[in-house]
Amino acid sequence: MNFHILTLFPDMVMSGLKESITGRAMEKGLININAINIRDFAGNKYGHVDDYTYGGGAGMLMQAEPVYKAYKFVEETVTKPRVLYMTPQGKRFDQKMAEELSKEDDIILLCGHYEGIDERVLDMIVTDHVSIGDFVLTGGELPAMMIADAVSRLVPGVLGSDESAVYESFYDGLLEYPQYTRPEEFMGVKVPEVLLSGHHKNIEKWRHEQALLRTKERRPDLYEKYVKEHDNK
Repeated sequence: MNFHILTLFPDMVMSGLKESITGRAMEKGLININAINIRDFAGNKYGHVDDYTYGGGAGMLMQAEPVYKAYKFVEETVTKPRVLYMTPQGKRFDQKMAEELSKEDDIILLCGHYEGIDERVLDMIVTDHVSIGDFVLTGGELPAMMIADAVSRLVPGVLGSDESAVYESFYDGLLEYPQYTRPEEFMGVKVPEVLLSGHHKNIEKWRHEQALLRTKERRPDLYEKYVKEHDNK
């Protein structure tokens, strides 16, 4: 799977994604992540890619041409890539979207900056407007890194065990159950006996019950959705 990140800060993006699981996945050739510097397509010796907005207003806007040229640079090597623009105006990114995106061969993650990007080029190249939440960041680099990380985890072979992705939060609409490791007792608090029993059916039942309780307590919106969906089955 290939991620192509169009950004003004390629070092920021790559320094984060070259670590931990995504870094090891790149080394193994399971995923490929390229950061393309939009300034390389500025068309001027100063690397300027922004200008004042028509109609007035605070801040600068990224120009259409450098973004379009950066996109065309990627498009030369791939066919009809999915283009995600990082914006708080987009559809909320979630695990379901991550699973959908993990089936793509190529994804372009477009990172805006300043006051955003000229609307004309967005209309020309963007297939999905994607948000990570109802707040504003300085640029799209952090959301792009988060999406690349979340999607990469679902690519076969990236995680050490195929079960790792299956039992994580949100996989089946619930938050993940509590987990424990050695020692069996820490500051007077013991690991639940059922987890030491070796009885897999009872352990599975306990984990499901705990996932339900945790979701009801911490994310009642998800709990209500889960109950409603399962009552209709």
